[in-house]
Amino acid sequence: MKSRKLSSKTLIAVQVLVVVAFCGAYTMGSRDSRQVFNSVFLNQATYPEVKIDRKVPLQVEPLYDDPSVVTDEELAAVLKQVRPKFPRKHMKPNHVEHALRTWSIRSTFQDPSIVSGIEMRDFLIDHARFLASWGDDASPLLVDEPKGISIRWGSQVGGSVHHDHWLASLTEAGIHLDEPVFAPARRDMDINDVIQQSLRDFRLDEREVEWSAMAFGLWIPPVKQWKTTDGRSVSFDQIVQRLIRGHKKFGVCVGTHRVYSLMLLIRLDDEYDILSDRARANAYGYLERVRDLISVCQFEDGHWPANWMDGKTALTNPEEIPEYKNVIATGHHLEWLAIAPKELHPPHEQIVKAAKWIINNTTSHTEDEILQKYTFYSHVGNALALWRHTHAAKFWDEWQETHPYVPEAKADNDAIEAPKPTL
Repeated sequence: MKSRKLSSKTLIAVQVLVVVAFCGAYTMGSRDSRQVFNSVFLNQATYPEVKIDRKVPLQVEPLYDDPSVVTDEELAAVLKQVRPKFPRKHMKPNHVEHALRTWSIRSTFQDPSIVSGIEMRDFLIDHARFLASWGDDASPLLVDEPKGISIRWGSQVGGSVHHDHWLASLTEAGIHLDEPVFAPARRDMDINDVIQQSLRDFRLDEREVEWSAMAFGLWIPPVKQWKTTDGRSVSFDQIVQRLIRGHKKFGVCVGTHRVYSLMLLIRLDDEYDILSDRARANAYGYLERVRDLISVCQFEDGHWPANWMDGKTALTNPEEIPEYKNVIATGHHLEWLAIAPKELHPPHEQIVKAAKWIINNTTSHTEDEILQKYTFYSHVGNALALWRHTHAAKFWDEWQETHPYVPEAKADNDAIEAPKPTL
């Protein structure tokens, strides 16, 4: 039987049909399949995107209004101490981020020396505002990316200290999805572009995932899984497993931020079903163990020690712990307990004792001393406001109506010129 050779015209026709078929398949294919092809065959970077259906982030509200934990007067005294009285020159992003998550974008103050919520927001999202504070003394906080904006973080001067803390703080502060973000070379980006960049860049093996968990949890539900730039799938289940992995002493702020993030994800799962039953049970079990540990390690004066994860041993073999670390432990535990169901609480009297210790500690320091450890004390203000089922900005607005600001010079003069009582 003779072999039959295809004519050149036939070969060309076949090739054209293949190309047409391929182009049709490429065009009709899903966005994900096109991105995979571009990445594998054309060596093009992929930029997956998660559709976010809300313009403002979710909020996890506190569950209690308990004046036995903190009275109005005590809350006002603590919040006065943690007002963002920052110098405008070389304003620290880490301080601003912590202040924003406590005070929110809507915070205003009668005292002009206090930085408002809008001013703090603009400092973080506008390179020009950052430049006005830092000049050439620090690298830009906002980093231009091909399809988004990332945040410079780490120990370098003028940076955000923790990964995704910028995003989580602005999220808790109530930033809008379409709020413009002005990077050094990009003027066409918004908060959504920062979120998408963070989702694409996320890695489960990072040292810190606490703030990524919070930011993603407050923005993307009911979405519970997404893809990173390298094509890996990430889910809230995996984040939970990452948060509970290892000894409880690991993690930021003596392991307490992991606890808050887990509690937040459980509360979000109540409404949006972002966790599997197994992941939720694991997270809940972790928090039960935390409850049991802090139930047996509280000191007589009311504080929880930085080595709370040692349980009873923290009392029988106490370590020499700097005061500020005990402030971290006590304030942060009060914070997550304010959004936790009572089943996850230690005995109520322990919560009251912890609150009274942290109130006395905070109000016994000068404002300058508080400023040196501002990031830790900001959590105290937020925690105590939550225990009164409110937020710092709302409470302070109402408090200022009956307790208006009096400039210090005028207050001093009034004290000097006050008439002496008649004997």
